Amino acid sequence: MQDQHLQRDVTRLCIQCGILLLQHGAESALVEELSTRLGLALGMDSVESAISANAIVLTTILDAHCLTTTRKNSDRGINMHVVTQVQHIVIMTEHALLDHHDVQRRLAHIRPYRYPRWQVVLMVGLSCACFCKLNNGGWDGAAVAFISSSIAMYVRQLLTQRQMHPQINFCLTAFVATSISGLLLTLPLLRNTPTVAMAASVLLLVPGFPLINAVADMFKGHVNTGLARWAMASLLTLATCIGVVMAMSVWGLRGWA
Repeated sequence: MQDQHLQRDVTRLCIQCGILLLQHGAESALVEELSTRLGLALGMDSVESAISANAIVLTTILDAHCLTTTRKNSDRGINMHVVTQVQHIVIMTEHALLDHHDVQRRLAHIRPYRYPRWQVVLMVGLSCACFCKLNNGGWDGAAVAFISSSIAMYVRQLLTQRQMHPQINFCLTAFVATSISGLLLTLPLLRNTPTVAMAASVLLLVPGFPLINAVADMFKGHVNTGLARWAMASLLTLATCIGVVMAMSVWGLRGWA
């Protein structure tokens, strides 16, 4: 009876570990590996899991007794701080520094670390400006990219705070970024500025991390999850393109040539 209670607690901890990783952007292979390692470190004979884009099914085996549980996944944004914290907990458990009560307490106290909004806006603006400068956009183009991308990032944060659908969020953000950069380039002072500044201003909307995870999942055998992530990243890219084209059509802006 005591073993059954232990197995039930460990099963819950394993799937909580997996769902935390999946919710915050970890690749499927890492989710599977860490949830399995945690279960084995806590005394299970075997841990098996099936991961999809929106759920995890996990089974623990102890003394030929199987216990299966399922959890629904909801995307909470990419946050490597959470992933790192879960990894530390698993490693400490493997070294017998934590028992299942300690693991439960530590997992419950994990909170995603968020940078201050102004700092995110500033760094995104600087990164887009640097991209423009490195691609022969000049200092004037870098200034245009910095202003437009900073404002666009602020708009994106506001839309995210209001639970706006990701595709609509990306579309509106791309519209704002392209509108500001394109209209700035129509000013007499900036008329000769390279249009690479317009492209650099929407760099913040490139879904690089989801695309990398999608490819990693497919290469490591998690084809279904990889395809789902690839589809989501493609939809975000399509929404960005729609926002850019809308802005160029509405304001009659010149292209990125």
